[in-house]
Amino acid sequence: MKIGVIGGGAWGTALAQVAARGGDPVLLWAREPDVVASINQTHENSRFLAGIALPPSIRATGALGDLAACDALLVVAPAQHVRAVLAETPVGTTPLVLCAKGIEAGTQFLVGEVAQQLHPEAPIAVLSGPTFAHEVAAGQPTAVTLACADAALGAALADRLASPSFRPYASTDVIGAEIGGAVKNVLAIACGVVEGAGLGQNARAALIARGFAEMTRFGLARGARAETLSGLSGLGDLVLTCSSTSSRNFSLGMGLGQGKRAADLLADRLTVAEGAFTAPVLRDAAAAAGVDMPVVEAVCALLDGREVHAVVGALLARPLRPE
Repeated sequence: MKIGVIGGGAWGTALAQVAARGGDPVLLWAREPDVVASINQTHENSRFLAGIALPPSIRATGALGDLAACDALLVVAPAQHVRAVLAETPVGTTPLVLCAKGIEAGTQFLVGEVAQQLHPEAPIAVLSGPTFAHEVAAGQPTAVTLACADAALGAALADRLASPSFRPYASTDVIGAEIGGAVKNVLAIACGVVEGAGLGQNARAALIARGFAEMTRFGLARGARAETLSGLSGLGDLVLTCSSTSSRNFSLGMGLGQGKRAADLLADRLTVAEGAFTAPVLRDAAAAAGVDMPVVEAVCALLDGREVHAVVGALLARPLRPE
């Protein structure tokens, strides 16, 4: 199974590394010409994943048309750019493994729904879980959810990507795997705010627990299964990204907690804090579904420039209620 990877950032490169560990050829598409040149000439993505040696079996290209020869495509473009990229990609009936985490602005579509709209004949799978790109690329132990409605295809994809250090757990709950990844990015911003504002470990633990309750409410409303949300792609990913500065979303929240402006923090083009773009879409989607998500609403207020202690005070002033 020849794997193609759409997206030459740190995560796309790390997944190309995973797919190439058995010596199989992997074709990686990157928008940036310097990334393509760096991978092909020095076997390193010096812009996004410096210091990680890549095997010669990974070849990079700047032409999406070259991916037509692949047997499966890992889609690792940022969530808000998936539609534009997939619209130019020759897919047909090639399985798409979606690795972006977010909800599309405007449509409120999950990434899988975007892919299905553009390529209705292509089988859809989702790869999600607690993953930092640099650890995956370095071969450190990692477990993920690989969700696919077609159980046989999901098993084949998991077998193709599995290695002693990369363990995919099969699921058929595509929606649950997607929602966990999208919502945790927003909650990670909130936990970063707690750290940046010096609100303490008690507050962060409470925020993770209450945020997980919000994730579960929203996921169930959208058709997810509770066991998926409590697994690697939900709770597992939430715990990771809510507790480390290696998380771009957590780092964004830290800056907000320190009083910095969201626009300034988001100006770094080398990394994408997906939660900043997902937060207002998630807030609106939750409202449309009648789901209460006060932590998500608080993150939106902070991204809009509201003062940290005013937002936190409003959260703490909410009426008491049973857990």
